[in-house]
Amino acid sequence: MKEYYTYAYLREDGTPYYIGKGIGYRITNNSSRKGLKCPKDKSRVIKLKRNLTEDEAFKHEIYMIAVFGRKDLGTGILHNRTDGGDGASGRVQSEKTKKLISEKLKKEGNPCYNKPHSQEHKQKISNSLKGKKPWNYGKKHSPETIEKIRQSSKRKK
Repeated sequence: MKEYYTYAYLREDGTPYYIGKGIGYRITNNSSRKGLKCPKDKSRVIKLKRNLTEDEAFKHEIYMIAVFGRKDLGTGILHNRTDGGDGASGRVQSEKTKKLISEKLKKEGNPCYNKPHSQEHKQKISNSLKGKKPWNYGKKHSPETIEKIRQSSKRKK
């Protein structure tokens, strides 16, 4: 079972400026919080609650955001842009959604629409990849991960 947590980014005075919900390294990953960065001083990054289910983490995130309030709504001190409880962790796209996305990418709105790569460009890509090892080269899966992969592949058949 995945273990989620809630966390806060603190100002220098110790007050929170962002509340979030995460799993794994989410607490220090800046990729999906536009304009909001994890503090460089890691003593200003705290986990509020640990070992939660995803539902419990969502509920706690909503509660904490309600307690401190949002700056954009004029209700408090947090830079959160939503009331919490949203997000797409573990989301699996439906076949209908996958088809809609696929169709949209095949239309003129896509900047790469009707622009195949030239042979020269294909050769440049090929040359840049030659001799490089894959990101997971030399790494081994743990026995637990191997079992999860095995179970997952059984369900797909």
